[in-house]
Amino acid sequence: MNLTLKVWRQKSDKDKGRFVEYKLNDVSPDVSFLEMLDVLNQDIIHQGHDPIAFDHDCREGICGSCSMVINGSAHGPDKATTTCQLHMRRFKDGEVIHVEPFRAKAFPIHKDLMVDRSAFDRIQQAGGYVSVNTGNAPDANAIPVSKEYSDMAFDAAACIGCGACVASCKNASAMLFVSAKVSHLSLLPQGAPEKHERVLKMVAQMDKEGFGNCTVTGACEAACPKEITLENIARMNREFLGGFAVKRK
Repeated sequence: MNLTLKVWRQKSDKDKGRFVEYKLNDVSPDVSFLEMLDVLNQDIIHQGHDPIAFDHDCREGICGSCSMVINGSAHGPDKATTTCQLHMRRFKDGEVIHVEPFRAKAFPIHKDLMVDRSAFDRIQQAGGYVSVNTGNAPDANAIPVSKEYSDMAFDAAACIGCGACVASCKNASAMLFVSAKVSHLSLLPQGAPEKHERVLKMVAQMDKEGFGNCTVTGACEAACPKEITLENIARMNREFLGGFAVKRK
């Protein structure tokens, strides 16, 4: 495959940044998108230039690091797929591919395709945990959980915090991420006692970080590589109203 890549290059958050064009020849359709960038970077290094900076870690669709927008879609054109799991056979010979970082006020650009997603960490630290006494692990069957609720909690816990929901939302909202973290704890009996306090703290931190409001366009759900649903946002809204009512008493 012969391809033309137009990649966003930006030295730092203070640099203006621009798209730079690269020509690639004989790209194997079986390599992943990140492996293709590895090959490109080798060529750039051999030419004496700085390689393209991008985040990556596990390359197994688990860590959520490989955050980039490909031809206008977060993580690329395939549904329920992270960038590291996207293969070049998804593109056509001779195609022009635009690659840029996630765009959001709360995700400042470090360099090239790398953005600072530590805002997600601070939201999680604000309330995304369960307060328990330390000691031996309880017996697995000590607290019964229905299959319905365990399945919903497991689905919400699948969120990898990649930020595709923010990048795809016209408002740069983090509601899908926050609702997933709220849901997977509040649906389980261990997290239920703190659910109202948790959601109030996490939503407050989300607003503090500068994320936009949710207008329920569904773009976040469509872009999510783990297919987190909008039902979690509805659940979070209900719990937020409940927590606000409890707080006012």
